[in-house]
Amino acid sequence: MGPSAPSPSRALATEAAVQLEATFLAEMLKSAGFGATRGAFGGGAGEDQFSSMLVREQALQITRAGGIGLTEILMQGLVADQDG
Repeated sequence: MGPSAPSPSRALATEAAVQLEATFLAEMLKSAGFGATRGAFGGGAGEDQFSSMLVREQALQITRAGGIGLTEILMQGLVADQDG
């Protein structure tokens, strides 16, 4: 018999932790200059409008690939609160 599926509340908590880490990483990427227009030969207004979406998606992919470990720390805190 394989491992049991996570409970719905744990799955929701995990997704919330992933989203929080992705939001944090997106802000860090913006601060580092990712998503900034490249000057006179940039993509214009369209690039400005969609650059935040690109940065957010990049941050989400970084998080889903292992991220910086914030998701695990958040989940440990949530599990400790539930067990406490």
